[in-house]
Order: sequence, then structure tokens, then C-alpha cells
Amino acid sequence: MEAKASAPGKVILFGEHAVVYGKPAIAVAVDKRAVIKISENKEDTIKVYIKNLNISATIDQLNNHIIIDNGNPGILKYVLESLKRVHDASPVTIEIDLDIPIGAGFGSSAAVTVATLAAASKYNHKNLTKKEIAQKAHEVELSVQNSASPLDTTISTFGGAVYLAANAEEIKKLELNWTYPLVIGFTPRKEDTGKLVEKVRLRKEAYPDIINPLLDAMGILTETALKFIIEKKYSYLGELMNINHGFLDCLGVNTKELSNMVYTARKTGALGAKITGAGGGGSIVALCPENNLKILSALKNIEDAIEVNISHEGLEFID
Repeated sequence: MEAKASAPGKVILFGEHAVVYGKPAIAVAVDKRAVIKISENKEDTIKVYIKNLNISATIDQLNNHIIIDNGNPGILKYVLESLKRVHDASPVTIEIDLDIPIGAGFGSSAAVTVATLAAASKYNHKNLTKKEIAQKAHEVELSVQNSASPLDTTISTFGGAVYLAANAEEIKKLELNWTYPLVIGFTPRKEDTGKLVEKVRLRKEAYPDIINPLLDAMGILTETALKFIIEKKYSYLGELMNINHGFLDCLGVNTKELSNMVYTARKTGALGAKITGAGGGGSIVALCPENNLKILSALKNIEDAIEVNISHEGLEFID
């Protein structure tokens, strides 16, 4: 018997970090995915392979332990926590095909978590709904990162464009009928999301009179972006992205490499560009209705870059 599922990565357009403190956020699923295949094995262990990352490991689910054969164990923590919620600990082989860059702000952990929960749910005949999978996926990210919003796991589960209201009280699907790609620039330097969330928390505690109004302003900015999206005034989003980047710089999650990519993208013709994700390395997103190939080339000259399109498909079970 085997079960297979896939889930998309994401790009946050507005609201990263502020969403942790109950502010709204807007994100889009992208056409880079994690595919999880779970099949029975006779080795009396749970084996995990991520071939394109050269990672292999054994998971001891009952003792909450990961034994690494090769590679970095980071992403496997999400696999273990996912299995604990839906798998009966029987021996299986888990094969992960991942075309989402790790630690680059693409929501790789959320995509792996959602797809693992879905595949394990199907394998164990639990038949969880998408809503239940999204809830459990958020639990997994909270367990691994200590602090996490439901944004990444929601967008990975449902796909498309999503508006997460203040305090996660409402999740609204948005219509974004763009005919052009987003350009994503990313650096090889990667920072742990949990550590960056903690860094922002410490800055907030140290300077509450400064950081709290800043987070409030980030929330207002996201609400303004929502208004423009609903009205299909996409050209206004670029300036809001530029302002949002400045806010993220104030929170302490910017780097020289990220800023270099942001300003290169703007200089080359992007309507707007900003950090996407936790920062500290990772990625920037550039809004490029024109000049996308020129911007892509300019970013590749200094770091690395890819084009992505919005994925309107979220979690999918694969027969």
C-alpha cells in the first residue's frame, strides 16, 4: 500500500512577523511543491529520503528521535511531528521530492508538513479534511518553532491567494488574476525561522513604545494592500511592498544581501520589492509586470533568482 500527496510553497506579500502578533497578512501559493510518498516497508523502521537534498534518516516515532544517515535534520523535525499526529508508528518508507528551496522564505516546512499529514492520513485511512490538516499543520509548526502563525500552513493547504485577518479570525480567499510571474531572489545564507521570530520578540520587549506602533502600522499597510487587491489596483502594491521592506528592516531581520537584491530589483524596473518570509537571509520578492526577465538576470548576477507563478491548487492527493 502507498499514499501520495503534494502541497505548494508560498510567498508572503504583506505581513510577515507582524502576523505573529495578531496582525493581518497576505500570501500566495506558488508553483513550487513538496511531494510526499509513503509506502510500506519490511525493515521494521520508518525511513525517510529526500533525494534532491541528499538527505536520508531513520525516524523512531515512539521515542521521538531522528537518526540521521546523511544530511541536515532540520526539515525532518516537521516530518516527525506530523507522523506523531496521524501515523500509527508502523514501518514505512517516506520519499520526499522537494523543488522548494529550504530556508529561503518559500514555506518549505509548511509544504512538507501539509503533504506529510495528508499522505499519512490517507495511508492510515483517517481521511482528514483540508481544514483539519491545516489545523494540525499549524500545531506541528508551533511545536517545532515554538511560535508560528497559521499563515504558511493555510496557504499551503488551500492554495491561491489568501488574506489572514487580524488574530487569525478569518481566512479569505482572494482573486489575483495576474498574468505575469513574481521574481524571487534568494541567498545561500539561511537563518532559522524560530530564531528570527525570537529576535523580533526580544526587540519588541526591549522597545515596546517603538515596535508596537510599528507592528500596528504593518497591520494597516496590509489592510490597505487588501483594498487595492479587491479593487484590482495592482500598480499601488509596489509602493506598499517598498514600505513593508522598511518596516522589516526596523524589526532587525534585514541583511546586506537582501537589501542589495531589493534595490537591484527596484533599479532594474520592479514596481516594488521586499523581504519575503522570516528574513535573516532567504528571499526577496519583486513585483514585475514588466522587465521580469531583465530583473531575473540582474538578481542572478549578484545572488540567485527564479520566477514563480501563483498556484491556485493547494493540497492535492495523488493517485
